[in-house]
Amino acid sequence: MADFWFGKTQHIIPNHLTHESLDSVLSAEEIKQVGGQAIIVKKLTPLPVEAIVRGYLIGSGWKDYQASGKVCDIQLPDNLQLAEKLPEALYTPSNKAAVGKHDENINFAQTVELVGKELAQQIKQTSLEIYNFASNYALERGIIIADTKFEFGLDENGILTLMDEVLTPDSSRFWSKDTYQIGSSPKSFDKQIIRDYLETLDWNKTPPAPILPDEIMQKTAVQYQQVQRMLTNTQVAI
Repeated sequence: MADFWFGKTQHIIPNHLTHESLDSVLSAEEIKQVGGQAIIVKKLTPLPVEAIVRGYLIGSGWKDYQASGKVCDIQLPDNLQLAEKLPEALYTPSNKAAVGKHDENINFAQTVELVGKELAQQIKQTSLEIYNFASNYALERGIIIADTKFEFGLDENGILTLMDEVLTPDSSRFWSKDTYQIGSSPKSFDKQIIRDYLETLDWNKTPPAPILPDEIMQKTAVQYQQVQRMLTNTQVAI
């Protein structure tokens, strides 16, 4: 699915795909081990910012709003409801914490401190443009993209480049347009099944993570497959 979205958004920003074949860097034996699961990408300098965009009031954003009327220091109108569409998509970045640590929300001024004003503004504008484009595309196919995150790096020429993965259920909250209702938490086509399962465990949310039961993994795979089929008209066997 990430490959699909990289293709769809390349008119907005370049991405890390090279389209080189695996046999240009791997032996035949190595290809047997990773074929179908690996791609060759550009070497980039990652930026220390998680570019989060929220289009709907849900998750941690809803909790923040209930407590303060704000989401990441951005004041919102009064009396918004759970899962309500926001007046406009919000850019709410976080820092990239070290392995084993949790990312922390930061404001735009803190982003400027991390990467500089010009680059911070470019990340914000690009993130909102990608989200708005993808949100409109998905809505026409029965999917609401409630929120998502993007990661960026700089290439050897200092050009901002989209990297990692993009608009998959790992980084995005997908809802069914048909069953969406303001005031209730919509059914998600993403890793919410895993989140809900982990909340039932006595786990302090520090590594190592619990091993997931096969049943939970299978249910998650089915959800991923369903949203991929709706968005791309393709399907990967589970």
